[in-house]
Amino acid sequence: MKLRKRLPRRRRRAAEPAAAPMGPALSEHKWYRKASELSDTGMLTMARRLPVLIGQVLRLAWRAGRRDLAATIAFNVAAGVFTAFGLLATTGVLTALFSAGPTPDRVRAAAPELLLVGAAVAVRAVFATAAQWAQARLRPQVQQIVEQQLFELTTAIDLAAFDDAEFQDDLHRARLRGVDSAPSMVDNAVDLFTAAIGVVAAAGALGVLHPLLLPLLLLTALPEGWAAVRAARLGYLTQLDLVEVRRRGWIMTELMTERRHAAEVRSFTVRDFLLRRHADLASHIRRTLLDLARRQTMSQVWGDVLKGVATALMYTVLGVLLWRGIMPLAVAGTAVLAIRAGQTSLVNLVYSLNRCYEDGLYFSDYVAYCRMAEQRVHRPRAVSGVHGKGGVTGREEALGRFREIVAEDVTFGYPDGDAPSLDKVSVRLGRGEIVALVGENGSGKTTLAKILAGLYAPQGGHVRWDGTRVEDLDPEVLRRAIAVVAQDHTHWPMTAADNITMGDDLTAPGVRAAVDEAAVASGAHEVVAELPHGLDTLLDKRFHDGRELSGGQWQRLAAARGFYRDAPLLICDEPTAALDARAEHRLFGQIRDHAARRGRTVLLITHRLASVRHADRIYVLDRGRVIEHGTHRELMDVGGLYAELYELQASAYRAEAPPEGVAAGNGHAQPDVER
Repeated sequence: MKLRKRLPRRRRRAAEPAAAPMGPALSEHKWYRKASELSDTGMLTMARRLPVLIGQVLRLAWRAGRRDLAATIAFNVAAGVFTAFGLLATTGVLTALFSAGPTPDRVRAAAPELLLVGAAVAVRAVFATAAQWAQARLRPQVQQIVEQQLFELTTAIDLAAFDDAEFQDDLHRARLRGVDSAPSMVDNAVDLFTAAIGVVAAAGALGVLHPLLLPLLLLTALPEGWAAVRAARLGYLTQLDLVEVRRRGWIMTELMTERRHAAEVRSFTVRDFLLRRHADLASHIRRTLLDLARRQTMSQVWGDVLKGVATALMYTVLGVLLWRGIMPLAVAGTAVLAIRAGQTSLVNLVYSLNRCYEDGLYFSDYVAYCRMAEQRVHRPRAVSGVHGKGGVTGREEALGRFREIVAEDVTFGYPDGDAPSLDKVSVRLGRGEIVALVGENGSGKTTLAKILAGLYAPQGGHVRWDGTRVEDLDPEVLRRAIAVVAQDHTHWPMTAADNITMGDDLTAPGVRAAVDEAAVASGAHEVVAELPHGLDTLLDKRFHDGRELSGGQWQRLAAARGFYRDAPLLICDEPTAALDARAEHRLFGQIRDHAARRGRTVLLITHRLASVRHADRIYVLDRGRVIEHGTHRELMDVGGLYAELYELQASAYRAEAPPEGVAAGNGHAQPDVER
């Protein structure tokens, strides 16, 4: 009961210092509530939970390598059998040696039993070595399975999950400790089984020698088992407390060590600030771990004291049996050997139990994350009108021939958001049209684009492709029908070719020609021409012979990525944010020409309103709602927000009255801003 009362107070003291410089109190998070629940669990709860955890990990090991798992168990059982046989054969050796008569005669009489003991030891060693070999083969196979399962689920999960802080904590625990704990728990479960076989062998020998010694041997395991389980539980609760603190510390570490942050850290002289933040977090972690070490040590001390009392009691009983003549001296000698072997196995058993339970707690985090992720992976329903008989290819063809995409009363809000980012928004994209989304920052343009791209699922309303709801479509099939040129695109640490093709083999038929066409259309061919190995150049300075690109060069590669993907819908989200005026003007022209030539539908998001004048339809968003829509001319005639923003941008070019067709101060021709 003292533990239950003390743990919550300790966690509050631990959380407060770290929370102050970084954000809200740590106790507000779901994992804190989970820690509070775990702090109320006792030995019985743990005893019930451990078999479940072992069962889960053994099923995983069975999937990873059935023959290796079966061989590990079989060889360990065989080794245990020969351990017990060797102990019982020792009784015959000692009986012959302690009998009356000349020493040579006693030695000769003991020789057959000695040979049996030696043979048992040798055979046991062979089986134990074979079991270790099979166990060593099992570990990398389990590691591969758990990593693959984590990555498969994480890359398939709904994108909105990554905006949820609780999901990030769950993923963090599963990725860092959960994945590593699975193969470690397999090892510990096998070690636990091996130690249990050793205990059974010693206990069986003692039971044959004298039944009273058996319960006394098992009694010596209870104190150390109690101490081990308590220490594991304290360790897990502490690690659970430190999840977010460690994550914040790693963020500080990344800010101070990653190349992409180095320039700004120096420009804004934030070195001391970052060091102070990191030191605060490190001090908090140090104090928490020191407190854990003290409490675990006290548990171990009490466990050792109680174990010593139990061991003394067992040897006292053995002495009484000898004193009373109930047990012969030879049998007593064998009993001592069996007790020592049993205690060694018990120590291994308790250690494996401790490690198995501790790893099992982290493995349960991994299992819980996988279950949660499974629930958040979109599973489409079968819809005959789209799925048809053609399988995936048939569905892709159906989406490729779409007539229109319609969003109806779409509502969406981010986790913990004060207000919905989109509130009953309706838009329509016809085949071959260029549709623009405009509005001020935070109006919901990018969120709407992600919903249309199938990255977010609307919380209200529907998105339909030719009458088929998006939630009824396979997400992978839907996304193959969409190409995205994003403002915040990833700088893939791969070759220039990989950054355009995104996994397609450059030597495959037609791929090189498509890459060259996309590179020319986006202006990326000029970037590639300057690279030392062309498309085969590695774009990451962290590796030998790697190269780094400027923001504008990366933007052109991202545009080429979107042009290369032969998808009927092209979404361009601020595609020219990092480009100069000339490159911007050229890219917008290329987007229009590319769409017209390929018959692609374009959804264009941009703050450069002069570039959306030629759009077939423009939607103006404000605070998550569509407040205006129509053509450029229609919106200018209305005189609403679009006209206000357009005139505001146009006035910047009229103010200084530069030469006709030239922007003041840079000499680049600007798009016409006439109404």
